[in-house]
Amino acid sequence: MKKTVAIDGPAGAGKSTIAKLVAEKLGYIYIDTGAMYRAVAWKVLDAGVEPTDDNIVDVAKKIDVRLRFVGDAVRVFAGDTDVTEAIRTPEVTALVSQVAQLGPVREKMVELQRSMAKDGGVVMDGRDIASNVLPNADVKIFLTASIEERALRRWKEMKAKGYEEPMDKLTAEIEARDKADSTRTISPLVRVPEAALLDTTGLTIDEVVQKVMGLCG
Repeated sequence: MKKTVAIDGPAGAGKSTIAKLVAEKLGYIYIDTGAMYRAVAWKVLDAGVEPTDDNIVDVAKKIDVRLRFVGDAVRVFAGDTDVTEAIRTPEVTALVSQVAQLGPVREKMVELQRSMAKDGGVVMDGRDIASNVLPNADVKIFLTASIEERALRRWKEMKAKGYEEPMDKLTAEIEARDKADSTRTISPLVRVPEAALLDTTGLTIDEVVQKVMGLCG
């Protein structure tokens, strides 16, 4: 029987990287929920509207977010536009937390996410997967790392994409994102009691993947 695997954790914990690799090893579909919220943020910026809550909700109601396999990679589409790279800019990162806090936006994204996972065989990562999106997931994991480690990972990621971001700025952004995600009224970032805690500080990607695979049985 194909399982549903829910991986939650704060920004920069490596959720997307690990979830994608685990899905490949299991032969499952990888669903990057954070990318879906980023796609909404991208669309708001692309539309050139003021990023007020009302405008964000209006954009979210109209957007068609899809995750598609192109070759052996998952690509993110907003309508017919491939936004896989565009949603990883500093501008989108700065807006996505506000987007993700809005109830109507989350309602639409969660509906899409549950539909994708209804037949099992998925690895889904985000911040409220085990607690809200897939409360009956077969495997629940909370992935985390120190703020310093997460800031360093984000710095390396941004540098590889041609962005020069000061480390102290990235650290402050991650701290702010942690606070916003953990204290928001709707579906806050939380580790459910039954989720296995996995601190990835100091671990290689391969080491983390092996630990997660062990938890998946």
